[in-house]
Amino acid sequence: MTKKYTIKDFSAMFSLAPSTLRYYEDEGLIKPHRLTNQQRYYTDDDVNWMRFLLHLKNTGMSVSDLKKYVAWRAQGEQTIPQRLQLLKQTRVKFLEQIKQQQHHLQILNDKIAWYEGKTNGKIADSESFSNYLKRLNHKK
Repeated sequence: MTKKYTIKDFSAMFSLAPSTLRYYEDEGLIKPHRLTNQQRYYTDDDVNWMRFLLHLKNTGMSVSDLKKYVAWRAQGEQTIPQRLQLLKQTRVKFLEQIKQQQHHLQILNDKIAWYEGKTNGKIADSESFSNYLKRLNHKK
């Protein structure tokens, strides 16, 4: 017997509000099943699909591109080239985001190291953070 999840249970699995699931439904990203009383329910296949959608969303893929992907997927294997191209474009953008995040992390780490150096006497009181970065050959 197939497990059936209510919208409340399904939304809790993903830490999403039920209204978000309804939005995804309105956008055609998910398609819940319906009981005879029209109450929504979801299955384990829907859980797997939602996980994948959220992976794509968390790479920065736009709702518009998610909708394209879903539409192409529904059309069958003949759209694999389009889906592949979209995923490759998403990967390029995501790698750039990762690069930017790594830069932000480096600045955060540099600032922490600068403060630690200031507090333990390894960095002169007169050395500014900007000069410290120059000495490390880092950019702001």
